[in-house]
Amino acid sequence: MKGFIKKKEKQTLETKSKIPKVRTVGPRKKSVLVLWILLIGSLAFGIYKNFTAIDQHTVHEREIIETKIMDMNAIESFTKNFVKDYYTWQNEKDSIEQRTEKISNYLTEDLRALNTDTVRADIPTSSSVIGIDIWSVTPEDDTYAVVYSVDQKITEDKNSTSIRSTYRILLHQDNEGNLVITQNPTLWSIPNKSDYEPQQPESNGTVDSNTVQEVTEFLETFFTFYPTATDKELAYYVKNNALPPISKDYLFSDLVHQVFQTVDHQLKVWVTVKYIDEATKFTQFSQYILTLEKDTNWMIVE
Repeated sequence: MKGFIKKKEKQTLETKSKIPKVRTVGPRKKSVLVLWILLIGSLAFGIYKNFTAIDQHTVHEREIIETKIMDMNAIESFTKNFVKDYYTWQNEKDSIEQRTEKISNYLTEDLRALNTDTVRADIPTSSSVIGIDIWSVTPEDDTYAVVYSVDQKITEDKNSTSIRSTYRILLHQDNEGNLVITQNPTLWSIPNKSDYEPQQPESNGTVDSNTVQEVTEFLETFFTFYPTATDKELAYYVKNNALPPISKDYLFSDLVHQVFQTVDHQLKVWVTVKYIDEATKFTQFSQYILTLEKDTNWMIVE
């Protein structure tokens, strides 16, 4: 009997030893906390994306270029005043000293020293400015380049002559709008005549001869009374204020040159009108580009 009990106890112990041990991880372990944090973070991010997805939109970047309008009036006035003082002198000591004092109000200290002897005490000529033209004002770094021409009347003894010269100077303008010349008048050139020739329109056969004759008669009638026509009178011939009243004493002479084309179902006319100015007897050639339409009568619409 004892042997049986021992055998049973031995079997029980063997059975217990065969049951695998299960390890448990405590809820306070660091690895568990990290996993919980990741889980909660993922859940929160998903909820956030779900609520904000509707409000999301594509942002298009747009470059805005601002055009800065520069007021050149101050620069031009400053330049003209300088030119007048710089190129005016009498062959007298007092006049030369006054000129030196005046131009110091425009120049840097270095340029004041440079210009001390531009007009010598023994200079035999006198100069007066009779004309100034500003050709260009161009920004260059922190300065402005100004190109100008000056017309001078030069007198020596009893002889006088007129000369015209062109120069370029540099000016600096500070934040308060004050100006100073930083580069002395330097010989320059003015723009020359361009070789550009615009393409001249030609009649292209899209307007028949009857219409040409009809419109020619209309234009002769219109331009005969046009110089003295009132607003009410123009309303019979002109729409949309295509031509303004001019109220001038001009005598119609002739239509010098006409070109007719049909453009977008409208009649377009290039015409040169010859007038005589009754006051000056001057011959005036006025050139017009007109668009005409016909309802009951011909009308100038542009």
